[in-house]
This record gives sequence, structure tokens and C-alpha cells, in this order.
Amino acid sequence: MFEQLKMKKEQLDQNRPLPTYTLQSLRAKLFLEWTYNSNAIEGNTLTINETKVVLEGITVGGKTMREHLEVINHQDAISYVEEIVRREEPLTEWQIKNLHRLVLKGIDDSYAGVYRDQQVFIAGAVHTPPPPYLIQDQMGQLMRWYETETDTMHPVERGSLLHAKFVGIHPFIDGNGRTSRLLLNLELMKSGYPPIVIKVENRLSYYNALDRAHTTGMYDDFIALVATEVETSLDLYLSAIAPHPSKNSPS
Repeated sequence: MFEQLKMKKEQLDQNRPLPTYTLQSLRAKLFLEWTYNSNAIEGNTLTINETKVVLEGITVGGKTMREHLEVINHQDAISYVEEIVRREEPLTEWQIKNLHRLVLKGIDDSYAGVYRDQQVFIAGAVHTPPPPYLIQDQMGQLMRWYETETDTMHPVERGSLLHAKFVGIHPFIDGNGRTSRLLLNLELMKSGYPPIVIKVENRLSYYNALDRAHTTGMYDDFIALVATEVETSLDLYLSAIAPHPSKNSPS
């Protein structure tokens, strides 16, 4: 699974840097799709074109203020992810809280970046997140695991496990899904991979793979789902590489 991704990433790396405007258009396309799909998975009803115009500063009639803020906030959170990558900063619990604060800014400021103080349940899932008094300890365990056990992992495995373990703890009242997908892409982007998009139409497979991971400790389905989307993003970038003319082609 990872060998195919490694080959495609090497092919992409050999053709870096991509032309400036090509790179800008790829970035805009993926970031829009990432924002639209990540919000749609959580129930936001804005279409992808409506999401685009909200990012351009236009209000969409008949949609809630929350839905507008979810779009704007997600783009701000992506910018923060890019900043972490650019500065080559190691992942910290403080960064995770900052990401969540950006996701929930203006929506629920009292819980933005603050661990939950109430029990929550995940609709449709067998797994029940831990009670609030265990969250700080479990987040500490997550960070220790990340710092001591993930160095030798493939970035796709590391990012997938970080996402799955984090969302299993469900440390915040709201915004855990968006934050977990931001963390996943943060790990991928740190290692030079393009960000991926978990598509809303694949929501059922995504939720089922996560629930299986949380209830059985088997993460293979979820890692495979993420790997498929990594390959999709790599293929998109590779499609932008102009083929080199053959030496035998007529001049």
C-alpha cells in the first residue's frame, strides 16, 4: 500500500518546484474541497459553490451564521496548519487547542480550545468517548505516544492513527471531526504530501472505519481509506506535471 504512494511521491518530488500558478490553483482547489467536505460531513448545508462565495466575502441567503462561520474558521485553521508546516514546529497539545479554537471561534467561544466538561455520545457509533475527567490524562497519553512511538511510521500511518486516536478521545464538546482532519493533513503536509479530502459521499465508510478502530483496536480499514485519498491527491498533483518530450520525437 505505502510502496505505491512512495513511488508517486518520489515522482512528484523529482518535478518540484511546480510552476507558481499551477501550484496556486492546486492549493486553492484542494483547500476549497477540504473545507467544503469537512464541514459537510458535520452537517453544514452549504454547497461547494456556496462555500467558495462565502470565502470571497459574500453572504449566502437562507443559510445560518454558524454555517458561514464554519467555512471562514476552517480556512483560518488551514492557514494555521500551513504556518506550523512552514516553521517546522513539532506537534504540541497547545497547537491542537489552538486549531480547535480557530474551528469554533465565534460559534461557541466558551468551549473553543477548551476540553469538554460533559459526557458526550457519538450518534450511530458503538464507541463511547471517555468521561470528561479522563480527557486530560488521555490527551497526555496521546502526545506521549506521538512523541515516542511514531518516528519510524510512514506519514500516512502516523497521520491516520493520530486522527483516529484523537477523535476517539473526542476531547472537545464540538468540532472534533474537523480538528482531527486538520491534524491528519498537518502530518501529511509536514512530510511533503499534499493535503487530502475525506469526501462527504464517503462519510459512511469513514465513520464505520473509525468505529471499528475504536471498538476493536484494528486501524487497517481506516489507514487504507486514508491511503486511497492520499493517492488521489498525489494523482491530482502528478496530472499537473507537463510530460517531457521524448528524445526520439520529431523536432
